[in-house]
Amino acid sequence: MYAALLYGGGEATLSHYTAAEEWRMVPIAERPIDITVPYTSSAVSQLPLVIVHRSRALRYTRLGTDPPRTKRTDTIIDLAVSQETPEAALYLVVDLVSQSAVSLDAMMECVRVRPPFRYRSTIKHALELVRTGLMSALEVEYQQQVERAHGLPAGSKQTPFVVDGKTLWEDVTYDGCGAEVTVRLDGRATHSIAGIAFRDRRRDNAAELAGRSRLVYGWHEVHNNPCAVAQEVRAVLMRRRAVLPGPHTPCPGCVGS
Repeated sequence: MYAALLYGGGEATLSHYTAAEEWRMVPIAERPIDITVPYTSSAVSQLPLVIVHRSRALRYTRLGTDPPRTKRTDTIIDLAVSQETPEAALYLVVDLVSQSAVSLDAMMECVRVRPPFRYRSTIKHALELVRTGLMSALEVEYQQQVERAHGLPAGSKQTPFVVDGKTLWEDVTYDGCGAEVTVRLDGRATHSIAGIAFRDRRRDNAAELAGRSRLVYGWHEVHNNPCAVAQEVRAVLMRRRAVLPGPHTPCPGCVGS
């Protein structure tokens, strides 16, 4: 890491995935060291060891930590801009802003002061999704590909419930349309942790005692087969006599299946 910074010159700064690792935003993995250098620097990438990025705004985005790295807000923006697709950029921003020690207002200000050259509207949209309560890429996928694509009502996001004296948050609930139905969206890694698994079992038991219907989906179901998820959610909502906006609305995937 220090060798990469030495190669980049006196103003070189850890950035992108390497800065995100230093901020503990992403897991540490075997990948090249990302550094950002002034735009006029002669340093070039030395794969597979170092990836060199250039910036005209480095003096504003650089923090003098040891080793120096980009600010949290700028690290997230840099990572989003480097994604291959707008969808990937949107998911990354939602995930990192929701899970990192960075405020939404600070992110909005960063975009205003240093507008990204790629995916600008996508990044702004991602921040608005976070503002409405979405906390992960999986929740975004559920809202767009399950609810909206199939004419389901928009569930309430991050609904608080008290279990064993503690306030826990359910991902999606449909009490607003007259049905005591909870949809829990399992993340990709956290449920192997013993404490979290115990908490979720207690939450399941509390839902059962309260007479709530609950459905649980992971990334695989929501991303790969949203039509089947939508059909199941609609079936439970109808069984609980929910007020639905209309009949089932098939998406192109439903029609082609």
